[in-house]
Amino acid sequence: MKALSWKKALSTNKALSWEKVLKLMLASLLLLTISGCATAPTPVEYLTYIKPGDSVPVTQFVDTQGNMLDIRESKNNKLLILFATWCPDSQRTLTHLVNSDLHLSPNVDIIGIGREETNAVLDKFAAEYELNFPLVADVDRKIYAQFANAGIPRLILLDADNKVVKTIIGETENAITDAVW
Repeated sequence: MKALSWKKALSTNKALSWEKVLKLMLASLLLLTISGCATAPTPVEYLTYIKPGDSVPVTQFVDTQGNMLDIRESKNNKLLILFATWCPDSQRTLTHLVNSDLHLSPNVDIIGIGREETNAVLDKFAAEYELNFPLVADVDRKIYAQFANAGIPRLILLDADNKVVKTIIGETENAITDAVW
């Protein structure tokens, strides 16, 4: 039996009703959607390259204002936040930080490191979120790559001697509550 074109099929006595055509199209779309999900790539496993007790791999940064930051010069605890301005988890974490007492503590130095961000974008973000700590542009992920392979925001807690105390992947409702030395 020869295959009929849609036009011919609709004009014959055995023609499909519009309802049947619509159902067939929806079923085809559903099948394509389901099969597309089945072939989706597996999620990336989050790897953290540092662990508690390790020395921090990066101690010097240049912030968006051109200031050299050397964390070895401070005897405070430090909080490094690796984030991206476009990331909802990062935005939420930084909002929680600004609304907490942590960012006001004279005993904690905070540095935000914008993964794949420029100085101009970070400065705009800092103004919008009212951040009162320096931001560092990590345009090519060279800094980030020394800490992890994927996942933002990441909070790296350091002690006064720049040893890693804890790392936190901030994809939770309020990761700032876990930022305790």
